[in-house]
Amino acid sequence: MAVVFHGLGSDAGLKKLDEYLLTRSYITGYQASKDDLVVHAALSKAPSAEYVNVSRWYNHIKALLRISGVSGDGAGVTIKSSAPEEEIATPPAADAKAAPAEEEDDDDVDLFGEETEEEKKAAEERAAAVKASGKKKESGKSSVLLDVKPWDDETDMKKLEEAVRSVQLEGLTWGASKLVPVGYGIKKMTIMLTIVDDLVSVDSLIEDYLTAEPINEHVQSCDIVAFNKI
Repeated sequence: MAVVFHGLGSDAGLKKLDEYLLTRSYITGYQASKDDLVVHAALSKAPSAEYVNVSRWYNHIKALLRISGVSGDGAGVTIKSSAPEEEIATPPAADAKAAPAEEEDDDDVDLFGEETEEEKKAAEERAAAVKASGKKKESGKSSVLLDVKPWDDETDMKKLEEAVRSVQLEGLTWGASKLVPVGYGIKKMTIMLTIVDDLVSVDSLIEDYLTAEPINEHVQSCDIVAFNKI
């Protein structure tokens, strides 16, 4: 199941990540994976030593990128720019076990999160309002992490990034980026982006823009490292 992190640029977001990594070496699983790359790229700078677990994990992933890279697929991770509107507590394990014994009262207890009559009515009213105003349902979005590779060690990585970010499309938002050493003095750029699924195709973005003229003067290739629905 995909892991979701909110507002990693804020103290609250870093605190949540620090708590998450208290008992974990990696974001998901027992080896470094693309999930670690997604979260690593989402951090605009090295975390403060105040966040002991995040700092440990961050430096470990940074070291792996310098030595041999990360090849694990991961389980899927999503980064959201802000904190959730409402924190929903997870029921303790004991409650889940006790549920079958309380089966006779399932008419009164919403065990599976089904909508109440009031919620259904409110949803119907919102749908009717949207239909009446002629508004369309908002398209889904996806978070993408790209590896952008230069031609050689003489490529100006600042100009490479400027060229990549110069691509402006409806439904495309560029995010944080960082340079990662790959050996022999060559660095690649990892960059986050968010797309509106109905408006932008990542494959088309790469083929028609990022590896086409004039950007291919700087960019040799682009690879999708992670792709997650938001």
